Amino acid sequence: MKSIRDSVHGNLQLEEFEVRLTDTPEIQRLRRIKQLGFTYLVYPGANHSRFEHSIGAMYLASRLAGNLRLDEDTQTMVRSCAILHDAGHGPFSHVSEGVIDTSHEKLTYKLIKESQLGDILSEKFSIKDIIAVISGKGPLGQIISGELDVDRMDYLLRDSYYTGVAYGVIDVERLIYNMKLDDGLLLKEKGVQAAESMLLARYFMYPSVYQHHTTRIANSMFRRCLRKLLENGIINAKEIYKYDDTDIISAARSQKGYIHEIMRRLDTRQLYKRVYSLKIDETIPPQSIFKLELKIKKIEEEIADELGIHQDFILLDIPEYPSFHEMSTPVSVNGDTVKLGDVSNLVRALKDARFNHADLCIYLPEDYANQALKLNLREFLDIPD
Repeated sequence: MKSIRDSVHGNLQLEEFEVRLTDTPEIQRLRRIKQLGFTYLVYPGANHSRFEHSIGAMYLASRLAGNLRLDEDTQTMVRSCAILHDAGHGPFSHVSEGVIDTSHEKLTYKLIKESQLGDILSEKFSIKDIIAVISGKGPLGQIISGELDVDRMDYLLRDSYYTGVAYGVIDVERLIYNMKLDDGLLLKEKGVQAAESMLLARYFMYPSVYQHHTTRIANSMFRRCLRKLLENGIINAKEIYKYDDTDIISAARSQKGYIHEIMRRLDTRQLYKRVYSLKIDETIPPQSIFKLELKIKKIEEEIADELGIHQDFILLDIPEYPSFHEMSTPVSVNGDTVKLGDVSNLVRALKDARFNHADLCIYLPEDYANQALKLNLREFLDIPD
């Protein structure tokens, strides 16, 4: 038994088997991966790591598994899956995920199969079963990757704590106490209010933290820098889950030209300027914004040609799609199973309101910003009025 003092949950207890998992190089690497990417440039305290989040998710998984009265081996499996669920994250977490073709979930499965993690897990469990749970399959999968999973519970609490933004404070105790296991994970009717609170927390944390406009500028700059490192063969995309934040920073600093300049700007917080913003809820339909993903390079080239500058100085940033899967959370009401959105007016309202804060943005270095402001940049997007 080993004890770890966590900033959010207090003392966490790890069994010997879990200690062996966390002590592997693959999990220890997560200590060097920032949970919130470049959000520390906005909230200086946001330096917490994926490792902290992983053991926090393990703690909540343990609490939930205990409340569901799972047997000891099954509890160990669930706890182990929580430790491992983010093992495939690349540098700066989700920021790098926007550049590579493979999701961190798929990289996690690959890592488990190919590293010593698989050898350790095989002593007690089937690797196939572990990957199924991490991917959200089966009744137990909903604990790790479901609508109201321990992953979301921990990162809302943790991100709120380290940024100082109070929106992420949720009633974890009530959520855990009001869950039961049937064919899958069900929320009891008494837990609806706590679930609404969690959904509201995510709704408010997005514009305040996850999609803060300054964070998005820094993230866009880093993604362009990382893409250049990949194109030049300096970083191997297939092994992105082996690098940590420092590896990428060091690689970028050692380059010359554009890559070095972007990294210098991030180091000194000399960020690009936002010259255009389009609220997604101002477009009909809002989904048309996300279809522009395939046209980003072309749009950037056209704006650059109009301004007479290199296209690398234009960053078109399309926001993350505001999906709130909690709306489909199964709720047990008088013996029947219904969706959370069917019993909560608040959740139904959020389904439409989720587009309110998301916006498409264009960023340029300050030297070209005034010049760009004279253009009608919406014309380049080809979005119907």
